[in-house]
Amino acid sequence: MGSAVITARAAATFDPVARSVATARAFVRDTLQGWGYTDVVDDAVVLTSELVTNAVVHAGTAADVLCLRTEDGVRVEISDHYPEREIPLQSSGLELGSLDSENGRGLLLCAALASRWGVEYSPTRKHVWFQLDLPDRPVGIRSAGPLLPVGLLPVADERVRVAVVQIDSTGAVAAWNDDAAYLFGYTADQVIGKQLTDFTAWPQTPGTNTGIADALRLSRWEGSYGIRGADGRTIPVYGSHLRVRDTQGEPSTVCLLVRDYERAVLQSPVRAPVSDAAESRKTDPFEVFIGSPAPDDLDGLLQRTVERARDMLDADAAFLLLATDDETELEVRATTGLPSARQRFARVPVEAGTGRYGSARMPAVHEDLDAVPGAVPLLGNTGMRSVVTVPLKVEGRLTGSLGVAAEAAGRYSNEEALRLQFAADRIALAVESARLGELERLRRGSLSFLVEASDLLAGTLDRDQTLALMAQMTVPTLATWCAVYTIADQSSEPDLSYVLHEDEDRIDGLKALLTRIDPPEPVPTPGARVWSAPSEAAHEAALRTSMRSIGAGEQGGLDSGTRTTLATAAAVGGETVVLPLVARNRVIGMLTLGKPSDDHFRQEILELAEDLSRRAALALDNARLYSERTAISQSLQRSLLPPGLPTVPNVEVDVIYRAAGEGNEVGGDFYDVFPIRDGAYGFAIGDVCGTGPEAAAVTGLARHALRLLAREGFGGPAVLERLNAAILDEGSRSRFLTLLYGELWPQEDGSALLKVVCAGHPLPLRLRQDGSVEPAADPQPLLGVLEDLELYEQTLTLEPGDVLLCVTDGVTERREGTRMLGDDGLAEVLAHCTGLTAGAVAARILRAVERFAADPPSDDMAILTMRVPEPHPAP
Repeated sequence: MGSAVITARAAATFDPVARSVATARAFVRDTLQGWGYTDVVDDAVVLTSELVTNAVVHAGTAADVLCLRTEDGVRVEISDHYPEREIPLQSSGLELGSLDSENGRGLLLCAALASRWGVEYSPTRKHVWFQLDLPDRPVGIRSAGPLLPVGLLPVADERVRVAVVQIDSTGAVAAWNDDAAYLFGYTADQVIGKQLTDFTAWPQTPGTNTGIADALRLSRWEGSYGIRGADGRTIPVYGSHLRVRDTQGEPSTVCLLVRDYERAVLQSPVRAPVSDAAESRKTDPFEVFIGSPAPDDLDGLLQRTVERARDMLDADAAFLLLATDDETELEVRATTGLPSARQRFARVPVEAGTGRYGSARMPAVHEDLDAVPGAVPLLGNTGMRSVVTVPLKVEGRLTGSLGVAAEAAGRYSNEEALRLQFAADRIALAVESARLGELERLRRGSLSFLVEASDLLAGTLDRDQTLALMAQMTVPTLATWCAVYTIADQSSEPDLSYVLHEDEDRIDGLKALLTRIDPPEPVPTPGARVWSAPSEAAHEAALRTSMRSIGAGEQGGLDSGTRTTLATAAAVGGETVVLPLVARNRVIGMLTLGKPSDDHFRQEILELAEDLSRRAALALDNARLYSERTAISQSLQRSLLPPGLPTVPNVEVDVIYRAAGEGNEVGGDFYDVFPIRDGAYGFAIGDVCGTGPEAAAVTGLARHALRLLAREGFGGPAVLERLNAAILDEGSRSRFLTLLYGELWPQEDGSALLKVVCAGHPLPLRLRQDGSVEPAADPQPLLGVLEDLELYEQTLTLEPGDVLLCVTDGVTERREGTRMLGDDGLAEVLAHCTGLTAGAVAARILRAVERFAADPPSDDMAILTMRVPEPHPAP
């Protein structure tokens, strides 16, 4: 073996349980048959069985099995992982044991059957290998099946086409032959380099069984699935996959594909039953029908069941349906030999009547379906004539239905029904157990999904983000594509608000299609209802586009518009359902979920989608209410702010205002600058106790009252005294108010005369040209506390270059731990603002406040600056 070239290898590890022996036998048998080494299969299986038994039963460890293929034969290596073992000494010889002993028999069989064999020991493992050389065979001798009458030979087209598709280690298509192009409608240039998963319709429930990526990594795999053709339709195929590696060691998978009804071209022969009488007596009747090893997932078990049922009765098709918990409907879970439209999760009622499955609870034989149309709705328009169906029951309860069908009439009698019922009885309990296990996994996953969805939806009050989350949570977990319609009010039509597809290249085409058709009716009835309009519209558009292409005599590839139309038809060609979004007893929208061509939703997915739609509807309505109330609040708050700053002759005026709290535009602090009469301007800056809407209400009262009283001709003290009375009239709703109010008269000499009243407010600061800073007023009582106030006004003159700074306590009380900016800190900052404009002074004060502490400000802030500019020298 040392000089032999290894042309293929396959390896597997088997757990230390008794069932692993049968699984290892099947692995070696399937591997060698796949390599075409049928002459040595039986000897290899016998030796593997004994050696793996030694590892998993006697040594009690896992067994590693490695098959190596050469041009002359095959080498099989089996290793165990026994932690401690006495290593035989070279001089002691090797005792093989006897046929009657419990150990050593495997080595004796190796000596008898293998061309060469050996055993290697180490302190932690035992490694046994054997080699079987291929016998010399005269030219022309091959294995053969029995001689069959022509009428019993498998049906195939005039020319059998075998698509050869090679997949590289990344899952991308590396080779695509002419038969593949003929069968599926894609040229090699259109598919090479793209993922095979882009074209496959794999019969899989996520999380419960083998996916296509797993199948492509197996050394050999056979089975049925679908390929989505260029016309958008799914073509059922039977595939045989063989994993190989090139001379550089890079692995790839060769896929041979034929139409599903021509599977006989590729399908490996069913293994003959074990002839050993003792082992036959121990075989479970379930494994007699299903084979060994039995699939450990529900979908694999159901698919194996329909294939064995079809082969057992020499049928053209077979199907298996599972019953709902209330036994009122049957759901298609596995088929073989039927069009893809009949596959996966389509539902039929169980009771009698048109379009209902009346033969589900008892065995039934239909000699000719043409004479009883609609007896088995699943087989309508499939060409099947005769059918036998039997129920799957567990403890007297209907759990499913198994059926086989043939294209010829009169093929089945009661005898076949009894045989099929016997098989159904053998598998019913295993199917129900696997179904319950799958449901439990789905329910656990559903609970986790809903918890995560609730957290995400509760984390936002933004309408657009809520719509995006709704779609992103459904695609691709629940559906291939999703559209969300919203309804503004009872009189509005549904509006297409969001569209998402798992393939981003399909979103624009899907959105264009849904825009052209009428939206679904906003029916408040809970649950999902089928909506056929998207599929019908897409297929009509695809048909028109194809006819135009044919009429135009286009050769070669299709243009981008035609490809988009056909791709959209494939994307929405399956089942589409609509779930109402109901919140507070009103339909506020619809959640639309869709599948690609010929796919159906399973009931568990629809129930999960219904739960999600209820949560999403409430989140969407909460986002709507929040948006409406925010808009109202912002509109009211903006009405409390001054419309704008007036232009004061020869005086620069600037204001910076910051309200505390998210979403607040106005708080307890306020400001105003307004003309009183010709040549006179009023200004005010105040602070109402507290923040939020209550403080903002007093803000509005104060600002409007100041303007009204000032324009009525009242002086500063009289204005504030009357405002104080108005605040006290508010009763329990009143709040005390600090206020700096003043009147400004620009003078002809370039200065400005001011009269100010400071009622409990931080004192205004005056900055002179020399950089000195001093208070510009004396403190007086605040408003809203005392009924009788005696206020007075103070007069000052701002010379050219002087600045008057007025702030609220949100500036002076800015804190960092125990430190506070205070009046002194503010005066120090202002002292460095000489020569700056009013706007620059306000900006520097704000920057100093923000930098004083790391945390964002927690109080409202208002900064009002007035500056008398220096006169420009004459040119």
